[in-house]
Amino acid sequence: MSTIKKVVLGSQGLEVAAEGLGCMGMTGGINGMSVYGEADEAESLATLHRALELGVTMLDTADLYGPLHNERLVGKALVGKREQFVVATKFGFEIDDNGNWTGQYNGCPKYVRKSVERSLRNLSTDYIDLYYLHRVDPNTPIEDTVGAMSRLVEEGKVRYLGLSEVSADTLRVAHKIYPITALESEYSLFDRRVEEEGIIEAARALGIGFVAYSPLGRGFLSGEIKTPDDFEVNDSRRIFPRYQGENFYKNIALVEKLKALAEAKSVTASQLTLAWVLAQDVVVIPGTKRRKYLEANVAAASMQLSSAELAELDAIMPIGSVAGAAYPAGF
Repeated sequence: MSTIKKVVLGSQGLEVAAEGLGCMGMTGGINGMSVYGEADEAESLATLHRALELGVTMLDTADLYGPLHNERLVGKALVGKREQFVVATKFGFEIDDNGNWTGQYNGCPKYVRKSVERSLRNLSTDYIDLYYLHRVDPNTPIEDTVGAMSRLVEEGKVRYLGLSEVSADTLRVAHKIYPITALESEYSLFDRRVEEEGIIEAARALGIGFVAYSPLGRGFLSGEIKTPDDFEVNDSRRIFPRYQGENFYKNIALVEKLKALAEAKSVTASQLTLAWVLAQDVVVIPGTKRRKYLEANVAAASMQLSSAELAELDAIMPIGSVAGAAYPAGF
């Protein structure tokens, strides 16, 4: 029996479990670069089925992941169980007809239409529960992109709309065009830009739900990564400044403090970190491709942290304490 509470995401009535499942790592990487190491399809499918048993019903994917392969994998898990899942997928990184990311963004209305039709085919479904703009196209007004997305809702192809990694101002503009149900952005003890920039505050003021991706700091907060060599050769984390050189070791020192507090509570660093994010009244979508980690993550959903413990975690990793930029130049 699941102990994960149900919450209403946003103001349009979408109900989800407070903990979902990020599926990105379950398939090959993006244009040849691995995402969190190699994946095994059989174990990934078993993890997706186990998620449903545990009450983790929101699956988060995107056309970029693979590209396209991730949606197809999720589509296999949906067979015979579509109504039991909440499926969230994303578009906006331009994928060409050969299934490769072009390195460009595309939010023009014609591409919105092309993307949703392709995702519906890949997922083997006739509707998407939550459809996100993955990144804003700087060459297309957000009004045009969201306007095109709203027509998908009117046609029944999409139930609710979301945006990913946008500014507070963009969120406000988009929400005037059509009600935005969810904002998905990176958020963890390791990355609190949405607090620093007033983004999470803006979402709450507008009645937009917040979905935290990478709540474990891209796995760094698990405490299982000890040296840069623990990343596989083609692991995408190797190009992120926070996991390179001196930054890596400065940040590991923060994680060691986190691990010590977790051990005192007889939980893992990952569980303690997830419990902190859940305590911020957001939905989390920790990514994993293995059942054992899924089960450990679900256990965190029932943890209760006292105000003193939350304050201690804030003191261990306060805003501004993490060394290195969140993304490489050009991202």
